[in-house]
Amino acid sequence: MGQPPSGTGPALDREAMTAEMTRTTFQRRVVTRLAPDDVLERAIAFFQARGYRAGRTGRPHQVYVIGKAEGTLPRVTAEILAQPNVGRGGVTLVTVSGFGPRLREHLAAFVQELRRERRSSP
Repeated sequence: MGQPPSGTGPALDREAMTAEMTRTTFQRRVVTRLAPDDVLERAIAFFQARGYRAGRTGRPHQVYVIGKAEGTLPRVTAEILAQPNVGRGGVTLVTVSGFGPRLREHLAAFVQELRRERRSSP
């Protein structure tokens, strides 16, 4: 009586969530001339405007993004890390990673915004 029949229960739910997380994973890096603090403040405003909770973590140069249920996932999350002075001085490497059907689209839009700015600046 202790175990549910095979093919049902928490193990299947966990497998389904893991598959959905893998399917909707987003991971990109982008280089910018913006200061790390500017990138992170921009990220917080960008995601809060789209209905996500976003703020600084306890680690330096890192932001969290948390959202409500999307698709079969009960919660979606992402993190944005800005590493200063990578390569040449004044260059910031931004690493964006997260998962979720809609959050993935917003993460891609944020990366595109940073890339568009990089191309338009001298």
